[in-house]
Amino acid sequence: VRIVNGRLLEHEVFEQLVDPGRRMSAKAAEITGIDDAMLAGQPAIDKVLPAFHQFSEDTVLVAHNAAFDMRFLQLKEAPTGICFRQPVLDTLLLSAVIHPNQESHKLEAICERLGVNVIGRHTALGDAIVTGEVFLKMIPLLAEMGIRTLREAREAAERTYYARVKY
Repeated sequence: VRIVNGRLLEHEVFEQLVDPGRRMSAKAAEITGIDDAMLAGQPAIDKVLPAFHQFSEDTVLVAHNAAFDMRFLQLKEAPTGICFRQPVLDTLLLSAVIHPNQESHKLEAICERLGVNVIGRHTALGDAIVTGEVFLKMIPLLAEMGIRTLREAREAAERTYYARVKY
């Protein structure tokens, strides 16, 4: 979901199911609500990734627990030739900057703290919208802490305990 000038543009989205080339695990199907029948006939990642790369070029990527998602993209660099080099902001890490003494920085916990309604959880589009809304609520809170630029936000996020987690 694109964010421009402090507004979430729900009509400017990239959403596409991908055929993983194997059966969905029962756990993944339970979490996402996606089953093998829904993936049948969908394009493979080598077709979808170039389109997503084009949609997201010249942007800052914002994600919750971004290291997890970026690892999947990195694993596809060699086979597809697609590299995501955009700066990344992670709402999990930014939550730890804003609320360092909170026990949980799960997306649901952050939504509760910031008054964001959780809709469509564990779907790509639903999670993207919720993460975007969380991020927009974080911007003024970061500004109150003197964090106003992309560089300042990235540096603050990298100083958190959670930035040490690698996938």
